[in-house]
Amino acid sequence: MKKWAWTWAGLMALAITVGSNAAERKLRVTATTSMVADLARQVGGDRVQVEALMGPGVDPHLYKATATDISKLQRAQVILYSGLLLEGKMDDLFAKMRGAKKKVYAVTQDLPKDKLLMPADGSGHPDPHVWFDVQLWSQCVPTVVRALSEADPGGKQVYEQSGKITQDKLAKLHHWAISRTGELPKENKILITSHDAFSYFGQAYGFEVVGLQGISTVTEAGLADVAKLGDFIKARKVKAIFVESSVAPTAIKRISADTGVKIGGELFSDAMGTPGQMEDGYDVGTYEGMIRHNINTVVNALK
Repeated sequence: MKKWAWTWAGLMALAITVGSNAAERKLRVTATTSMVADLARQVGGDRVQVEALMGPGVDPHLYKATATDISKLQRAQVILYSGLLLEGKMDDLFAKMRGAKKKVYAVTQDLPKDKLLMPADGSGHPDPHVWFDVQLWSQCVPTVVRALSEADPGGKQVYEQSGKITQDKLAKLHHWAISRTGELPKENKILITSHDAFSYFGQAYGFEVVGLQGISTVTEAGLADVAKLGDFIKARKVKAIFVESSVAPTAIKRISADTGVKIGGELFSDAMGTPGQMEDGYDVGTYEGMIRHNINTVVNALK
C-alpha cells in the first residue's frame, strides 16, 4: 500500500511538472483591454497564454497601472495595447518598456490613417474606439499576427492561419451587423450614449451618434451639456437612450428622468462583458458576444 501511495504521489508530481512546463512554453502575452486580449487569443490559440490588465466595466481612459500590472508587463514576452491614446495614462509606461527592448505593439498602429475619425473637439488625435467598426477592427489582425510571429518564429505559420480564420469570422460578423441594423428605419437610427465611443459604429452601420461626454471620459459633462442633449432628444423624438458598462450611469439616468425617454439598456463600450455570461447563445465576455449584445440591444430598443 505504501509503495502504491508513493507511486501515485510521484505520478501526480510528474503531471503537475509537465503541466507547468507546458504553460511555461506558451508565449506569454499581456494585453491592456479585454478586446485586445480577445484578439490575441483568437490569433494565438493554444500557443499563447494571454492575460488582460483591464476586466469588465473598467474605463481605459482613466486606468492607471498598478505595481502588479507593471510586474505582469515586465514578465510578458509580448505586450499588446489598443493605442490611439485610449490608454492615455499608460503611454509613458509603454515607452519605457520599449526602451527596455520589450516587444510592445499597439494593435491599431498599422491602420490606414484615412480610416481614422478625427473628432471635432480640438483634441488633435484620432478617435480610439475603432473596434465598433468590425471591418476596421479586422484590419488589426495582421499586426497581432506579426507581433506574435516576431516573438515566436516557430509559430508563424500557425498565427498566419489563425489570423485568416479570425478575419473570416469578423467578416461574417460585420455582414450580420449590417443586416441586423438594417431592420431599423433611418429616422430611428439615432444612438445616444454616455460618451462619444460609437462614432465608428455609426459610420459603419448608418447611425447618427451623440455622446453626452467626448471621446474620453476624463472630463465630466456639465449642466449645459445635459440640457443641450435633453433638448435634442425632445426635438428629434428619440425613442431610447443608453448607459454604458464602463461609465457611471448617473447623467444618462437624469436625462431620462428629465425628458421621459426610456433607457434602452446597457451597452459595452470600452470593455467587454463578464467571461462566461451567455446571452442568446453568445458569451458577452468575447468580442463577438459584445458586438451582438450591443446591436441587439440597440435595435430592439429603437424599434
